[in-house]
Amino acid sequence: MVETIRLVDLTHPISPDMPVYPGTDPPVLLPGCSLEQAGFLEKKITFYSHTGTHIDAPAHMLKDHNTLDRLGIDHFYGSALLIKLDNFTGRTIEVPHLAPYREQIAKVEFLLLATGWSQYWGSEKYFLHYPVLSLEAAIWINGFSLKGLGLDTISADTLDSKEYPVHKTLLQENTIIIENLANLAALPGNQFTFSCFPLSFEDADGSPVRAVASF
Repeated sequence: MVETIRLVDLTHPISPDMPVYPGTDPPVLLPGCSLEQAGFLEKKITFYSHTGTHIDAPAHMLKDHNTLDRLGIDHFYGSALLIKLDNFTGRTIEVPHLAPYREQIAKVEFLLLATGWSQYWGSEKYFLHYPVLSLEAAIWINGFSLKGLGLDTISADTLDSKEYPVHKTLLQENTIIIENLANLAALPGNQFTFSCFPLSFEDADGSPVRAVASF
């Protein structure tokens, strides 16, 4: 009997009118070749490396740290735990919000935080007052040697941050950050296999990904 594996897409689609980090140009998708003129269809696509559902590499914030292409392919695949904070009403996720899951976090390679913020994708509210980890919570997470932390928000730090303390704390330990995750509410359980394979290009400070949960 063939084992059935269920897949859940955790990725926002890339389109010209999608939300992007303030100050970043939106993606451009132009017709390059047409069936009528060339006999085949092809598009020219231009976008920033941190567009949509994407990974932040350590080199994104830290000089002389790893780019995505310097990390092994296994760094983008592994066991995962989802912590549901859908009813969270605060601005900062603190250690006490995560500590009850200590034993479960210790057994996985990725931690995903579901704040419910992806419901605001496409609206101005998506960029305003989204929850972020406190610096203490980020330091606490580093104690688990995770491959990555996944978020359903635009950034791991507040939009007005200039120092990016949460980013830098996680990235200095090679904990990649996956931002703008979608569909976390569609997951039936909180433990599964997670994949977030980036595009393969040189000196990748980040990359859009097709993030997927399988179970």
